[in-house]
Amino acid sequence: MLENLETVRIDKWLWAARFFKSRAQAVLAIEAGRVQLHGDRVKPARTVKVGDRLLIQREQERFELWVRGVTETRRSAPLARMLFDETPESLLARETAAEKRKYFVEPSQDIKARPTKRDRRDLEKWRDV
Repeated sequence: MLENLETVRIDKWLWAARFFKSRAQAVLAIEAGRVQLHGDRVKPARTVKVGDRLLIQREQERFELWVRGVTETRRSAPLARMLFDETPESLLARETAAEKRKYFVEPSQDIKARPTKRDRRDLEKWRDV
C-alpha cells in the first residue's frame, strides 16, 4: 500500500488520507490556517514525511495525528487509515464532542412559525430576569 516516497505535498496527503474530498478543499483549509504541521501554519506545497505531527481542524472536528505513511494516491478508507495514527487525547476529545452533539436538542426545533408579538414579549421578559 505504501509507496516508496519519502515526502509528499501536504494537500495531496490530506486528500489521499481522506480528510478532504478534493485537493481543492484541502488547499482551502490549509490556506485558512486549519492545518498545522508541528504547530505552524503551512502552505499547500509544504511536504510531509513519516513522523510529522499534524493538527487538522474540520468543521467541529479537530484531529491531532502523527503521519505513519505517505502516498500520492487515494485508496479505500481502511487503507487510508493506515497513513496516520491519531493521538489518544484527540480521539477522546472527538468522541466526547460527538456524544454531546448526540444529545443536543436544537432550540429552534420548537418554533413552528415566525415568532408573534407575544413570543417577543415573553423573550424580553426572560432576558431581563
